Amino acid sequence: MEALEQITFWHWLIAGTVFVVIEILLPGVVFLWVGIAAGVTGLVLLAVPGMSWETQFLVFAVLAVISVAAGRNWVKRRPTVSDHPDLNRRGRRLVGSVLSLEGPIVNGAGRVKAGDGTWKVKGRDLPAGARVRVTGVEGATLLVEKEDSNHAG
Repeated sequence: MEALEQITFWHWLIAGTVFVVIEILLPGVVFLWVGIAAGVTGLVLLAVPGMSWETQFLVFAVLAVISVAAGRNWVKRRPTVSDHPDLNRRGRRLVGSVLSLEGPIVNGAGRVKAGDGTWKVKGRDLPAGARVRVTGVEGATLLVEKEDSNHAG
């Protein structure tokens, strides 16, 4: 308890820096906002010296909650725009592709080969080798329908 009474604004500024460094090493966009809250707590303590440690931790807790909520809201309103939005969504990249069934679709389930991998497919029962068009993705399963040979595209 005696150590807590010796906390100065420097301790809060150092804690804020440590949280920001943790954010750099382990990105998750939470430690950044907690680090900002610790830094602001240090500045409040600098402006209001003699604040009890209980009040300091209360100020930090309130600022951390406000900072994390405001940060999440800010990030949500400014989504990251990517020039490759389907980079980590391989199934989405296959939508519209025409593929051949490796085996038959039986009871609505089958498999296709796409690139260097095989995918589970869901659709109407069809024989092996039938040409199918990928119409959507459901988890790791491609949704397919029989390819209409007159289809443009």
